[in-house]
Order: sequence, then C-alpha cells, then structure tokens
Amino acid sequence: MKKILVTGGAGFIGSNLVESLLEKGYQVVCLDNLATGSLRNIHDFLDHKNFEFVEGDILDFDLILKLSKGSFAISHQAALGSVPRSIKDPITSNRVNVEGTLNVFKAAVDNNIERVVYAASSSTYGDSAELPKKEDRIGKPLSPYAVTKFVNELYADVFHRVYGLNTIGLRYFNVFGPKQDPNGPYAAVIPLFIKAILSGERPIINGDGSHSRDFTFVSNAVQANIKALETSAENYNTVYNVACEQKTNLKELVAYINEVEGMNVAPIFANEREGDVKHSLADISKAKTQLGYRPSHLIKEGLSVTIDWYREKK
Repeated sequence: MKKILVTGGAGFIGSNLVESLLEKGYQVVCLDNLATGSLRNIHDFLDHKNFEFVEGDILDFDLILKLSKGSFAISHQAALGSVPRSIKDPITSNRVNVEGTLNVFKAAVDNNIERVVYAASSSTYGDSAELPKKEDRIGKPLSPYAVTKFVNELYADVFHRVYGLNTIGLRYFNVFGPKQDPNGPYAAVIPLFIKAILSGERPIINGDGSHSRDFTFVSNAVQANIKALETSAENYNTVYNVACEQKTNLKELVAYINEVEGMNVAPIFANEREGDVKHSLADISKAKTQLGYRPSHLIKEGLSVTIDWYREKK
C-alpha cells in the first residue's frame, strides 16, 4: 500500500482527489488548515482505515516533513486561489502559494520522495492572446495570483536541476463540480451562477459576457492527478494543461445552466474584474499523449452532475 500526502485535501479539488485515491487503495494523509477547505468535504472518509486527517498549515515546514515521511508521493493541492483575493492581499497569496510550495518541495527532497504532483494554473498564460494555450508558450502574468503559480513552476524546475526532485505540474483550467463552495467573496463563477439560478435570482456577469473559459469538470482534474501520480519517469519534470479543449463564454454558461434547470433567468451585467484574462482555451494534446488523459465530462455533462449535487445540498 503506497502512502500519499495530499495538501489541501479538505478543499474542493483535494477532497475529490482523496476520494479517488482511497478507492484505488492508497493510504492517504490529508493536510489542511481549513481556511478554504471544510471538514464537510472529507466527512465520509474520517473513519476510513487508510485515511488520516491533520489540521495544519503548509507554512509549517516541520509538519510537512513529518507527515510526508515514508510517502511515495506528495499531491500538492493547497493554495489560496482567486485573482481578486490576490489583488486585494498579494502578501498573503504570495506567502501561502510560494513559501508553502517551497516547503513542500524541500520536504520532498529531505524525505527522498519519488515525485510531487502540484496544482499549477492556466493563469500562468497571462496576457498571451494565442489560442489554444500550449504549455511552452506563455505571456506576462496579469495578477499576483498568476505570479505565484508561475513561481511554483520555476521552483519545480530549479528543484529538479539542483536537487533531483521529480515534479509534475497540472495547469488547471477553471475547475468546477461538487464540493465547490458557492459562498464567500471569492467564490468561483459556476457555483455563483448555479446558486443564483437555483434560487431564482439573476446571476451577475462581470463584463459583457463575452469572456470565455475552458471550464473543466472536477473528475477530469482528478483523473489527470491520478495519471500523473502513476505515470512513468519519462513524463516527469514538466507541466500539462488539464482542460477539455472546449471554449464557453459567460453568456453561454448562463444559458446552459438555465437549460439544465428548465428556467430562463437573465443575467445582470456589471463591470469587468481587474486582472481577468479575456479568453482561455487549452491544447491538451501533451497530456493526452504523455499521460493518457482523456476528459470524461464536457461542460454540459459536468454541469448536470454539479447542479444535481447543489440541488441536493440546498
């Protein structure tokens, strides 16, 4: 039985990943400070014989060193997300996302861990207007959050060159799905829209609705993580796009949610958000070829599952 430390394992993506890892027979140690994660997300696993939850912070190097000892891998999902959050408080975003990741990489080196799979971000593409986005061509970051995620990639490369650490970065493109929190000032657009429409309220679109994203159902992100954790050594020390190669603008997104719900709730248009990328669409050929990644859910399929989950939790 292989042991894996999952940082941020009580968060949205992390908890979905933990569930899959347990189903596959891994021994999972989950580290989360519950700042954005929740015990509700891991409630069903707390009594599992192969699961251990530790409330703690990735800024605590000694704790990461202790918990990762004996692990074959670290799945590093912990971070402070949200472009607006990083613009409001860049210092905290940098501390958590950069210093925390540095702690994870150093602990992995000290414990001679085989590999670290970490959550990278499509925000790294910055002001590049090229579509679709290819891993080896990026622009300048547009927010402090984007800077922190790019720095993670730079540290991963340096740690491989200097210390021999093997890493795989997964550039997530707007992941959504069950367990994503629709509340709070930094909630993502899909849970916000679903929450509004399920309540019969008009969702708020920042901008004219033409902003587009490659929305990625969480099962696809989990699949990519499992593939990365189990792939062979020749696929280490690089980054992969994790998405669906499908572009959806915000007006279309509202229409899709209305379609699933059999409703016709019109959006409200507000000012654009500072730091937002206009369009985002991934080229996932690298992940397909090297990891064997194949999206299991496109946006409409993912929205159907997600809306059912929110309706049950409402």
